[in-house]
Amino acid sequence: MVSDREVMDSLSEVEDPEMKLTVTELGLIYAVKVEGSHAEIDMTLTSPGCPVAPELMAAVHRSAMKTAGIDSAHVNLTFTPPWDPRVHSSEDAKFEMGIFD
Repeated sequence: MVSDREVMDSLSEVEDPEMKLTVTELGLIYAVKVEGSHAEIDMTLTSPGCPVAPELMAAVHRSAMKTAGIDSAHVNLTFTPPWDPRVHSSEDAKFEMGIFD
């Protein structure tokens, strides 16, 4: 059985082309839920008007599909809660973005 963590590990290879950080480091992946061989992924974007939204969502989908045992995946786009780099990003990503709390 595939775990949520295995899918999340696959998603850690997807880089936001504008930020040059991964979607997991940025905290853009809000949730991953695996049911059998299907993955449901809730994600957001750095801004609602993100010009690379379709490409980024497609990259997340492709990456999830590369996870051993996953036969189907669906990427749900949400803006609730709004992405906040101070809240959602990893410490390393905050450092790269110049956010020092």
